[in-house]
Amino acid sequence: MSDLDFNEIVNLICKEDSRYDRKAYGFLREGLDYAVKELKKRDSERSKQSLHITGAELLMGLRTYALDQFGPLAITVLNSWGINRCGDMGEIVFNLIEYNVFSKTENDRREDFTDIYTFEDAFVKPFLPRNPRRGDRVSSSQVPSA
Repeated sequence: MSDLDFNEIVNLICKEDSRYDRKAYGFLREGLDYAVKELKKRDSERSKQSLHITGAELLMGLRTYALDQFGPLAITVLNSWGINRCGDMGEIVFNLIEYNVFSKTENDRREDFTDIYTFEDAFVKPFLPRNPRRGDRVSSSQVPSA
């Protein structure tokens, strides 16, 4: 199946697993490239070898990539694709692994994508106003509704 192009593979996956929009798979693929490039920039030793990243490293890269691409709409966009938690990103990754788009080591597990961050912390809190007295962010439940 390696001769199929990415879009054809995503179509096959979506026929079997309709939980996630096709765009989620493209985002994961682009986000992986982004995460790898960022890790190579920070770690000169890693830049000299082929790079396999952990689930946590990928999730942190995907967070940064989503914020960069979508800003305050990141959570809305991800949710519209069926991605509501870190574990959803892991499910997409493992769907791509099953079709040999991504590779894994014997140590890689779905659980590596569990509870690395909450979507509230990752995609909502960075855009909340700061509490002027304490300098920290107010929670979304403290922000008055319009």
